[in-house]
Amino acid sequence: QVQLLESGGGLVQPGGSLRLSCTASGTIIRIDRMAWYRQAPGKQRELVARVITGGSTDYADSVKGRFTISRDNGKNSVYLQMNSLKPEDTGVYYCNAGVRSSTSPWRVADYWGQGTQVTVSS
Repeated sequence: QVQLLESGGGLVQPGGSLRLSCTASGTIIRIDRMAWYRQAPGKQRELVARVITGGSTDYADSVKGRFTISRDNGKNSVYLQMNSLKPEDTGVYYCNAGVRSSTSPWRVADYWGQGTQVTVSS
């Protein structure tokens, strides 16, 4: 099995910064992609940023220029540096990973973290 553990959420004023971290553990053969999603109250979960093997990245238009996703393959970790935070960035942030594990090496399975709350408010 694979587990994703997130940390780094909290309360921050508009214009402030936060850094989220997520580390995958378990019977991992390879992690193909890692991403951050968020879900605001009353809204659907949306992709914030993702990074695939090789380092290519994608961002939601609403966070481009403010957020940076990075990955440490040696630590099976992904980070999200969030700068110039806005109230509309408030929500629960979820780590997501596409993983080949020893229990199912023939396919890439989706795993999710438990979520970490980010609140941007004055």
